[in-house]
Amino acid sequence: MKTTSEPTQANHDTPGASKRNQKRSSASTVAGPDLTQRPPRSPRSRLGGYVILPRMLDKGRATLSRTNGEYHFNCPLDQRFVKFVGIDADKLLAELKKGKGDGEILEWIQANAKHKRQAWEIQQWSDYMDRRGPDSDAETMQFFANYIAKFSKTREDIRTWADLLDIDDFVSFGGKA
Repeated sequence: MKTTSEPTQANHDTPGASKRNQKRSSASTVAGPDLTQRPPRSPRSRLGGYVILPRMLDKGRATLSRTNGEYHFNCPLDQRFVKFVGIDADKLLAELKKGKGDGEILEWIQANAKHKRQAWEIQQWSDYMDRRGPDSDAETMQFFANYIAKFSKTREDIRTWADLLDIDDFVSFGGKA
């Protein structure tokens, strides 16, 4: 898929096999993961209790080092995190450009978030995002079903957007569904 957990097909974040091995030249000194060679961290990975954040940071660093492939920083999934904490994605990218590590970025988020969340709120939001599936409308549910069908006609265990991103990342880099 691309990293959208939305039915729109714009701003996706998963690499397509056709462009997976293309690497853009690096114009930045920020060391980022090469997302033309491997996927970003799972949307289930957590940092400070937040799901999505580690994946977003991988995509941000890769964007700065121009090795993001077809992954997109600040895609609709990333925007759910940005909205929850109340930060500006461009300002987050500027902090990444300074070469900050995950812990330093987490500190920056905690200091600059408009919405100062308690640990229980972060836990509940992250748990919800882990379990969030296509439950809104027929168009979204059809998009989800069609996307799963690209990988397998028999997989009944792919029920959430995180499941879909994980399987897409796996298959995009040579795995079999």
